[in-house]
Amino acid sequence: MANKGPSFGLSRDVQAKIEKKYDDELEERLVEWVVAQCGAEVGRPERGRLGFQVLSKLVNSLYPSGSKPVKIPEPPPSMVFKQMEQIAQFLKAAEDYGVVKTDIFQTVDLFEAKDMAAVQRTLMALGSLAVTKNDGQYRGDPTWFMKKAQENRRDFSDSQLKEGKNVIGLQMGSNQGASQAGMTGYGRPRQIIS
Repeated sequence: MANKGPSFGLSRDVQAKIEKKYDDELEERLVEWVVAQCGAEVGRPERGRLGFQVLSKLVNSLYPSGSKPVKIPEPPPSMVFKQMEQIAQFLKAAEDYGVVKTDIFQTVDLFEAKDMAAVQRTLMALGSLAVTKNDGQYRGDPTWFMKKAQENRRDFSDSQLKEGKNVIGLQMGSNQGASQAGMTGYGRPRQIIS
């Protein structure tokens, strides 16, 4: 972690807003999932910061046993650039798994703990994809994550498509009961008869 002094002014305000987005209850659920997915041997990641090794094991556990996208060095790397490289490998593996770029955090968000809420969003997206894929690799309670919407393709025959062109849907409105009775010409006052 980089040695960085306190921030002041606008920088401090921005960092405070980012930190407010962090959800402690969500952290507990994510830690439970990491332990369930990777096994008890990973231990419980330290509070407020998931270890790089744990994230690598997590994403590897979502792939079939023959393919592990992130190489986990033993012993864990002590050099800063190697640790950041391992985070980058996790992010690449998560993107290959199907997490969209907008849901993926930046390396410094985790390494320097700049935006841990972004790390939570990435893990939530990864968990949601794992539940949605339902390929047998997900372990844990499936209610921890929302299932992503899946395509529900429909094929209609030509006769069904032609038949649909003749139907006026209720979204188009209706002209039943409409008339011009009681309308007056433009510019003339309305005649009220009592």
